[in-house]
Amino acid sequence: MYSLLRPALFRLDPETAHHLTLNGLNTLNKLGLSSLVTPAIPEDARTVMGLTFRNPVGLAAGLDKNGDCIDGLAAIGFGAIEIGTITPLPQPGNPKPRLFRLPAAQGIINRMGFNNDGVDALIANVQRANYRGILGINIGKNAATPIEKAADDYLICLRKAYAHASYITVNISSPNTKNLRQLQDEAALNELLSLLKTEQQKLADLHSKYVPIALKIAPDMESEQITQIAGLLMQHRIDGVIATNTTLSRAGVENLPHGDETGGLSGAPVRDKSTRVISQLAKDLQGALPIIGVGGILSGDDAAEKIKAGASLVQIYSGLIYKGPALISDCCRAIRGI
Repeated sequence: MYSLLRPALFRLDPETAHHLTLNGLNTLNKLGLSSLVTPAIPEDARTVMGLTFRNPVGLAAGLDKNGDCIDGLAAIGFGAIEIGTITPLPQPGNPKPRLFRLPAAQGIINRMGFNNDGVDALIANVQRANYRGILGINIGKNAATPIEKAADDYLICLRKAYAHASYITVNISSPNTKNLRQLQDEAALNELLSLLKTEQQKLADLHSKYVPIALKIAPDMESEQITQIAGLLMQHRIDGVIATNTTLSRAGVENLPHGDETGGLSGAPVRDKSTRVISQLAKDLQGALPIIGVGGILSGDDAAEKIKAGASLVQIYSGLIYKGPALISDCCRAIRGI
């Protein structure tokens, strides 16, 4: 069905099509018709970060920022749903237009800027949802918060989301919030991870529940910085790492319509960069913590490549826009047995 719908969706403004699609998934779920848009998905449970995922293919953050479509997305077969990025206070994000398709490259450029309704609204949506599978909540900082105060925003979101999440993702790698990637620098990241780990331990005691923390990193790092980050992840006993976010590179898309737009590039153009980071993390971490691979997965073979490079699980987002829900099944079947 998606192959029939996609041409019509691609004639619409990308952000309009995005909202229509989420509303459509919610409607299909309420009518019990979600199976119309996705093939059967084989069970392939994986235990990662102490959590049991019913299959290794999850939804990456960014598609459902506010948790408006948790049940609709779960119904098409994901092994996990990650919502957000969420910030302490609501914010509109960057001015429109801010989302651009590059069909010739199977890519997307976005400069959304963490547009969201705030952490309290997200929690209310989580509480209304019926979904009881693995739910990740991706947290960030408000644009108006100075970078030297960023930890305060992450701690606010961690405290509020903790009881409602299966795991928490700390997003320090979006290119669309000014100076955010500075938090990947060694000294800043060391301080942030120390604060987050201390708070996680307090919250685990308070709620009698241990919620893993994963760090989401960028693909645009040199080998030395990846090794530094791996060392800090192990030093602070962080539970997982998600590799990677979008890229600032425009290699291969420079001459395409919208190829010069400001923002993060995702989809097929980031595939090799993401896999390179995963491979080095796997080498540096030596199994100390799991890697979740994301970036440029548009086929089952792409997903299998991430697993072979060292990822324990994968996530998709842009591939879903180009390939539809059938991609979930394709990835599950390709990964099965690896």
